[in-house]
Amino acid sequence: MGIRQLFKNIFGLNDDSIINEEEENLKLEEVIYSPMIGQVKKLSEVSDPTFGQELMGKGIAIEPKQGRVVSPIEGTVKAMVSTKHALALKSNDGVEVLIHVGVDTVNLEGKYFRAYVDQGFHVKVGDLLVEFNIEAIKNEGYDVITSVVVSNTEDYNIVNFTDRKEIKESEPLINVVR
Repeated sequence: MGIRQLFKNIFGLNDDSIINEEEENLKLEEVIYSPMIGQVKKLSEVSDPTFGQELMGKGIAIEPKQGRVVSPIEGTVKAMVSTKHALALKSNDGVEVLIHVGVDTVNLEGKYFRAYVDQGFHVKVGDLLVEFNIEAIKNEGYDVITSVVVSNTEDYNIVNFTDRKEIKESEPLINVVR
């Protein structure tokens, strides 16, 4: 139901002229910022098919240059896995973001990861969430490419990704429009 019909229903309005056409087309847009410094890649470049085939939602991948994950949104930590390599966030406006550091890094059982937040924590863009040791993880034979996924992609009409090749923390990474 559009804004025009909503107003008509709530207020019993019959005069369409009092509703501006621009209000009819209002959209909720939200920016998801980069959770790390690194090289931007397509999600299809992630060797884990769960992410590479977008089974968890649309997103983007980052090859990290530093072992830090910061909050890409203002919202709440919905889940922090015990191995600290993955977490789920929900923005104040309802965008659900999953950040998964590495491929098969769950097998490290938390080794080389340190979490600074837990489930239920309120976070702002740029807040430190997790630190990890890139070299130690690579030396164990694991890829550190990080998936950043909008896990409720189906709730959005448009999902756009940055065209940048290199990105810094808290720079725009993904735009979603409802």
